[in-house]
Amino acid sequence: MTVNTPLCFGGKKILAPMVRVGTLPMRLLALDYGADIVYCEELIDIKMLQCKRVVNEILETVDFVAPNDRIVFRTCERERERVVFQMGSADAERALAVAKLVESDVAGIDINMGCPKEYSTKARMGAALLSDPDKIESILTTLVKGICKPVTCKIRILPSVEDTVNLVKRIEKTGIAAIAVHGRKKEERPQHPVHCDVIKAISEAVSIPVIANGGSHDFIKEYADIETFQKATAASSVMIARAAMWNPSIFRKEGFCPLKDVMQDYIKYAVRYDNHYTNTKYCLCQMLREQLETTQGKKLHAAQSTQEICEAFEMGDFYEETTAIFEAKKTSLETKMQDEDDQVEDPDVIKMAVRFDKREYPPQITPKMYLLEWCRKEKHPQPVYETVQRPLDRLFCSVVTVAERKYRSTLWDKSKKLAEQAAAIVCLRTLGVPEGKVCEGENHLSKRKRGDQERVISRDPGEDLAEPSQKKANFIEETSDMDVPKM
Repeated sequence: MTVNTPLCFGGKKILAPMVRVGTLPMRLLALDYGADIVYCEELIDIKMLQCKRVVNEILETVDFVAPNDRIVFRTCERERERVVFQMGSADAERALAVAKLVESDVAGIDINMGCPKEYSTKARMGAALLSDPDKIESILTTLVKGICKPVTCKIRILPSVEDTVNLVKRIEKTGIAAIAVHGRKKEERPQHPVHCDVIKAISEAVSIPVIANGGSHDFIKEYADIETFQKATAASSVMIARAAMWNPSIFRKEGFCPLKDVMQDYIKYAVRYDNHYTNTKYCLCQMLREQLETTQGKKLHAAQSTQEICEAFEMGDFYEETTAIFEAKKTSLETKMQDEDDQVEDPDVIKMAVRFDKREYPPQITPKMYLLEWCRKEKHPQPVYETVQRPLDRLFCSVVTVAERKYRSTLWDKSKKLAEQAAAIVCLRTLGVPEGKVCEGENHLSKRKRGDQERVISRDPGEDLAEPSQKKANFIEETSDMDVPKM
């Protein structure tokens, strides 16, 4: 397929993919200081496939949100043409599915073939792929043919130069746009010298851009050193990891900015894009390095929230101003959405402002159970629940249809189950039917449950416990599709 928005990989200075470091604040900061391309941290294909793409109108971002509501990947318009999404994968079809999920929000897709960590290699990802050229070819070919954005990969070198060059030549034939080479073997660590000669041999053997990586320890101490490393490897571009992690203004032609200014700029992005405080704290600690034992370093180490991090860097006012802006924006968007809901909503839906609080009900008793039993008693069809999630705040609202009438709560809930229970409460209260609350006194469902338990306890020791009484069986049959919580 043709590439719609080609990303050029020649003559570039690139932020390397780094776990826990390459999140949105660091990527934006690197772009500000002069990076041409930024890679996100490696994200595993299986985890990404569980995510839902959500447009965050408050932050003006695109979020990929896991089922537990954790943000797995966050990006924004500012970096859309320059961010490369790196994934860990050992399966061509999964890799393609992830690439299709994110390709409209990123500039390129990269496959990690260099991570030597056990969590990656055990799953046959990362550096484990280097010993399986057929799988490498399958993954890359599938991606190149299946998406419209450029595809790259990042490798480590093999034990011999000849084997490394042969592998890279085979990778080139898949049609990828560039290859990043970390000039160390998979068993080597940052303190080992980077093998510039091997990267140079690769650069001279292929026609696609080669991106040299691994020079932070031996070469790159300041901006001018980036070109030195590039010349030593004959590479098209340079990818920087640890030197950028320590001070992302390494990308600045004019030289380093004072570390204090760099850290404050980073914190501004972290607050602006609601970065989780533990990730913010980790990145700041990498920048402080030997200054961690200073007063400021100790304050950072003790911080347990974004606000406390801001206070440690004398940015408390910035935090309060920014969060106030977000709250005002959230309120405005909620009002707008409510107005839109009111305009398009079915006027026949009966509404009340109610929530389900399980503390108000006996154990294992819920309004949904009462509503289902009432429908069966009155010979109505089973209640039908339709639940929607609001993109703004990812809250849920449910409408229940009973006897051709619809009911819902005007309050949005944090889970689908809670929203359905709230809708059931609205229906029961409208009908004047008991909903099972403790304050309603003894109820038949509670009696039935307790009676079943007492019969089991008082049963003759010789009776077969695996065969429940007929009355217990009837109760289980009646409530088999009810929303009964697990003990």
